[in-house]
Amino acid sequence: MQSLTTFAALLLASVLLVPIFKRAGLGTVLGYLAVGVLIGPFGVKLVRDPDNLLHTAELGVVLLLFVIGLELKPSRLWALRRSVFGLGALQLFGVAAALAGAGRYLGLSWPAATVVGIILALSSTAFVLPTLAERRELSTRHGREAFAILLFQDLSVIPLLALIPLFGTGRPTALTHPAVGLGLLAVVAVIGRPTLDMLFRHVARVNSREMFTAAALATVLGLALLMQAGGLSMSLGAFVAGVLLADSEFRHELEAAIAPFQGLLLGLFFMAVGMSTNLDLLVKFPWQIAQLTAGLIVVKGVVLFVLRRLVGGTTGDARLLALALAQGGEFAFVLFDAAQSFRVLGEVQADKLTLVVALSMAVSPLLLMFGDWLARADKKNVPPRAFDEMPEDGSEVVIAGFGRVGQIVGRLLLARGVSFTALDSDAGQVDTVRRFGLKVFYGDAAHLDLLHAAQVGQAKVFVLAIDDVEASLRTAELVRKHFPHVQIVARARNRFHASRLMDLGIERQIREALPSSLEMAKWTLELLNEPPALAEQMVNRFARHDAEVLARQQAIGHDEHKLIQSSLEAREELAQVLEEARVAFTRKGRGATS
Repeated sequence: MQSLTTFAALLLASVLLVPIFKRAGLGTVLGYLAVGVLIGPFGVKLVRDPDNLLHTAELGVVLLLFVIGLELKPSRLWALRRSVFGLGALQLFGVAAALAGAGRYLGLSWPAATVVGIILALSSTAFVLPTLAERRELSTRHGREAFAILLFQDLSVIPLLALIPLFGTGRPTALTHPAVGLGLLAVVAVIGRPTLDMLFRHVARVNSREMFTAAALATVLGLALLMQAGGLSMSLGAFVAGVLLADSEFRHELEAAIAPFQGLLLGLFFMAVGMSTNLDLLVKFPWQIAQLTAGLIVVKGVVLFVLRRLVGGTTGDARLLALALAQGGEFAFVLFDAAQSFRVLGEVQADKLTLVVALSMAVSPLLLMFGDWLARADKKNVPPRAFDEMPEDGSEVVIAGFGRVGQIVGRLLLARGVSFTALDSDAGQVDTVRRFGLKVFYGDAAHLDLLHAAQVGQAKVFVLAIDDVEASLRTAELVRKHFPHVQIVARARNRFHASRLMDLGIERQIREALPSSLEMAKWTLELLNEPPALAEQMVNRFARHDAEVLARQQAIGHDEHKLIQSSLEAREELAQVLEEARVAFTRKGRGATS
């Protein structure tokens, strides 16, 4: 009953607190740690002995490594090889060397300093990647580099778990001699893939999600326990299981089956770490713990910044990367526990370093906020970039907005030998496109003086492909008013945008998602066994009817009640139109066969 009460309390506290931390921009990991501290021995003491819970919750890390193994398809790893094995290795060994030197200076032995340096060089995958995803920075340069470095670090955990016993003073038993573990690993590598394929094909024939999930968990836990019996770590066994299945046809199903358990147990792991964090040390040695935490962040941040600048890139990208990866990582909790077990570190040393890692993770959101502030300060100090000088000769076509839509139009015109002048208000986009040999000029088409400089008056067609709705409408209004003889072909983001363009008298406008949506609808009808010719007719009827409805609704767009009523009536009309198309097609078919 006590364990059930504890589990219910953990769930309730996490449901209440973790979303608050996430909304505050502090991340879910810090929320789970806070829940553990609140419920553990240094909080309300609902859990007095967190060690048993921690050993159970370590399954979350085991499952995380299985998922990481699943992601390591050879083709993907090969595509990322330079970032992963170049920048990743440079970061890990460079930061580890600096931290090991600091550890030796503080009195650790060389073996202990080396282990501590490598462990503290690891950053938090569970914190950094979700945070960058929430900030929409995974596709940026520093986001991609952070992913590559974290991937290399995750791969490094496996050999580090195997090497820690060699730095310790404990002696391996006959069962756990390293040769036993390596032999097991070699056997698994040879026969593991065909055996697992046979197992999952057998389970797939049953067509039961529950059985598939059970088989996935049995595979992970089975190999984890096998590696542990051979003197290696459970995490290594789970990672090997993931790698063996990375190219399997069942990879996505396995990931979906494991994900709920991995997320729940990983959250439980962080809560258990929070419970195990010895806050008495913070009370007894506040100045020392604060210095160690600040030292860890500063050393990691500065060394990574310097290394990143040495290999090229901008100061801004290097700074963002350094701030994102300046904290300790979740694997440190597992590795420090292993280092203590094999007597590489003493109990107090391991507890202090665990607390330092937890505090560094707590500070990470503040570091990212600091990075945002520095980026804004940089922008304020840099004078705004002047618009480019326009070409002296006018073109037949002017394209405003040279993103994904404008580029397709431009490529087709180039292929036909039609000259054009392309404008874009995003300086970064302009610089990127120019590297591909395309002529595009930096400037905001919503400024009349720029339109004159681009000689829009000499053009025949103005292609309006600006993504921002308000900027698009301002540009359209200027062109219609000052260059009425120029034909406008416009891109509309949505129905509202299309209606506003129609208000300006622009007839040649198309919603950007409409053609692809109609094509998808046609394919769907064909897959539902509709004759291709009938599917084509239905899609064409739909497009014509939709255009008529949009023209009718243009005048009542400001009245929501009338707009809703019109939409309901249009839905009934459309059903009738498509039914008439079906009847006409059927009659035509009968006439052809009679």
